[in-house]
Amino acid sequence: MSMLKGKRAVITDSSAFMGPAIGARFLREDAVVIADDRDLTQDGACEALIHEAGHVDILIVNLADPAEALPVQDISDARWHQAFDRLVHPMHALVRAVSPQMLERGAGKIIVMGSASALRAIPRQGAYSAARGAQVSYVRAVGVELAPRGIQLNLVAQNWVDNPTYFSREMQAHPRWEALVKSQVPAGRLGTGEEDAAFVAFLAGDESGFFAGQAFPFAGGWAT
Repeated sequence: MSMLKGKRAVITDSSAFMGPAIGARFLREDAVVIADDRDLTQDGACEALIHEAGHVDILIVNLADPAEALPVQDISDARWHQAFDRLVHPMHALVRAVSPQMLERGAGKIIVMGSASALRAIPRQGAYSAARGAQVSYVRAVGVELAPRGIQLNLVAQNWVDNPTYFSREMQAHPRWEALVKSQVPAGRLGTGEEDAAFVAFLAGDESGFFAGQAFPFAGGWAT
């Protein structure tokens, strides 16, 4: 039996980051997938998405922003605000918008697709890592707030997972790519989108009700 059969799942930024892999897996699990690609930095966009979706059993907060490498003295105000505008503010707006209906039912799953950069220091990634770290802190605090009411909010802290946003085909075709991966990832390879999506499907299913406010490293041993 499919673990998500009949569940209504909203996936944000569905054509970026982990959206394609999660959407494909959820469809195989017979979920009703509401895949959305609107710009969630616009005022009211998050609230409109949840309103239009109607009943939401599962919310996948899949948000991406370029991990631009900059020394701290070169991180402009615009770059700093962009990281939080794309990764943090929509996350809160989405959770705030969907939580009333989940609280009323006493059930719901919210999974944030985050980054292991929040768990391990990366030089020249001050803005990106700060925003991803804010995601982790938010999930920890709000996750334990919602858990007594039957809602599980958790985060996948990933890195070195194949996806179209952060590990393009051009990047992977570089002659030094294989050596870089082997030097950085104890598992010796990229994780696949399918592996990541399978873990997300487990977190979204009914057999994973004992997790609350957790950030799960998913990085082949790069972060533990």
